[in-house]
Amino acid sequence: MSISHQQRMQKKKAVIDEKIEAATVARGVLVVHTGNGKGKSTAAFGVLARALGHGQRAAVVQFVKGRSDTGEEAFFRQQTGVTWHTGGEGFTWETQDKARDAAAAQAAWAVACQHLADPAIDLVILDEFTYAFKYQWLDLDAVCAALRARPPMQHVIITGRGAPPALRELADTVSDIGMEKHAFQAGIQAMPGLEW
Repeated sequence: MSISHQQRMQKKKAVIDEKIEAATVARGVLVVHTGNGKGKSTAAFGVLARALGHGQRAAVVQFVKGRSDTGEEAFFRQQTGVTWHTGGEGFTWETQDKARDAAAAQAAWAVACQHLADPAIDLVILDEFTYAFKYQWLDLDAVCAALRARPPMQHVIITGRGAPPALRELADTVSDIGMEKHAFQAGIQAMPGLEW
């Protein structure tokens, strides 16, 4: 005798309800969006929209990205409750200046630390932050200590390829976003509204 759809959904509901009841801890969450696929920053900005919809305060610190003509920045700068800092100098293959890139990352990290110490900030997004470890611009142990010391209800989202194991271990949620194919590989230009 086959199980009906309703019976399967009743069993599923019981399992999910049990997990919801067991989740009793309320605290800030550290999320890492990493991997070679498109959408890491985009996912973080979706959470930013969600947080603002709940009346929360947020701060965005961009590490590699140097342009300030992106659609997300134009939109979110118009919203109350958001602080936005573009701290990068551009992609490393464009700058070709390791010392300048390191100085920019360290300056952006100083801004991020102010937000990470502020209990009035509900969400901090550290966009393209993982490159600070790949290129050794920042000390990973010191960053992890600052993330652990943040206000207890503050959420943090870190984006970027190649998140190091220590950061993945510290995180509460890690999404490794893969890529099956990308329009750029077919010679299609980066398009406003989709890529930036």
